[in-house]
Amino acid sequence: MHLSTTQTRALSDLMRLVANSTDGNELRERMALPMLDLLHADTYVSMVWDGERQRFGRTTALNVSEENLRSWDDYFRFVDPLTYPMMQRRKPTLATQVLCQRDLSRTEFFNDFLRRDRMYWGVNVYFYDQERCVGDVRIWRNRERGNFDTGEIEILSLVEPAITAALSRLGWKETAPVGEVSESAEATLQREGRLSKREAEVAWLVSCGCPDKEIQRRLGLEYPTVRFHLSNAFKKLRVANRAALVGRVRVLLAHPEHAVAQAALAMPVAPTEDIVVPSVLPATSGLPPVSWTPT
Repeated sequence: MHLSTTQTRALSDLMRLVANSTDGNELRERMALPMLDLLHADTYVSMVWDGERQRFGRTTALNVSEENLRSWDDYFRFVDPLTYPMMQRRKPTLATQVLCQRDLSRTEFFNDFLRRDRMYWGVNVYFYDQERCVGDVRIWRNRERGNFDTGEIEILSLVEPAITAALSRLGWKETAPVGEVSESAEATLQREGRLSKREAEVAWLVSCGCPDKEIQRRLGLEYPTVRFHLSNAFKKLRVANRAALVGRVRVLLAHPEHAVAQAALAMPVAPTEDIVVPSVLPATSGLPPVSWTPT
């Protein structure tokens, strides 16, 4: 099994998360980026099976719309030809091992659900602790990438035992304790999102509600440079717009040590360049407080 440099780094990041996470929900959320890099994929969904209710819950996702996720729970789970058969296999399984692509492409599930978020080639793995399913990952590629191969199935089989053990050990915390902030938000974004220093600063300011012109002024950059760093942050965090970027930043800063910073991230992203933003950024930003009013 040969791993590229990107895959090797992603595998290292994934194993670090498995070793250091203190909550199962947090682990499943933060696995998204390294999992997508490890498997050269585009969308990530993780759920937890509730055996008592016979329902999936605790959903976390990357690059799948909230509307689509709601539609799966409201309706498409009843016509989904893949999830339950793949779950029963208890090992990493390609969608095409359950239903050939030609037949899948003729289903309502494919045309009205999967295609909305360009999910074409899929692979699922369900993490079982004896008879209890403690979580899953459902990973999909766009059509142009082609199907997953045996090497990528081997990768999932390699990481499955460690993830299963971690999810079984951790369980779920309903709330995270507030602790002292030991690392700036930008430093965390650099480490967890593999952003450069400038990309992390721009992403943090966007998540705090700053429009591009204000980011330009705060960081002393030219406007095209701000847009350049923002575009790079979009690509590295696998998001398509500012709202999705804010959501991803919140996930990456969701560790208890950033609980204080989370309050500052609750404000909406400015949709235009003339929205008023708070005059002072949180102390975790690492940037000097600056008063500002729009001109």
